[in-house]
Amino acid sequence: MTIEIKRYSHDDLSNIRQTLLDVHEDAYADRRHEEFVQRFPWFVDHWGGNPGFACVIAWQGPVPVGFSYGAPATPGREWWQGHLDTPPERADTFSVSELMVRPKWRKTGLGPRLHDALLEGRPEALAVLTVDTKRPRLQTMYERWGYRKIGENQPFADSPVYAVMMNTLTG
Repeated sequence: MTIEIKRYSHDDLSNIRQTLLDVHEDAYADRRHEEFVQRFPWFVDHWGGNPGFACVIAWQGPVPVGFSYGAPATPGREWWQGHLDTPPERADTFSVSELMVRPKWRKTGLGPRLHDALLEGRPEALAVLTVDTKRPRLQTMYERWGYRKIGENQPFADSPVYAVMMNTLTG
């Protein structure tokens, strides 16, 4: 069956919120006991509350099989701040907050399709994301997609330490 990727915005959050939570529950089933993982609904509301929120969801028929979302970074609060010796010439940044694929659909090429669909047509010069430093295979995957590690950050006391990764979107 074909997988269709659909776009959503801040105005759609009330209609897609439960879908995001359902995919997350499946994707993190083995880590659902972790307090930080249990806070995911807060992150959905936080990111979805941003007027620039952008989301793509992959559907196989009526089944949501993955998603990616993010939003433009607030100027002066970009995740790359404090990690670069020289700020980029163009600092406008899109923060990729989540990329999640249900286990059954992993290693099918869906992750890069979701990532590319989320960033397609973005006006920002840069994209940033973070990845748990205990997941080096994911970091390597993002490096293959053009990202480079520029530092590390632990944004919350109970969160993992993340590699901060940056990619150029426009020239």
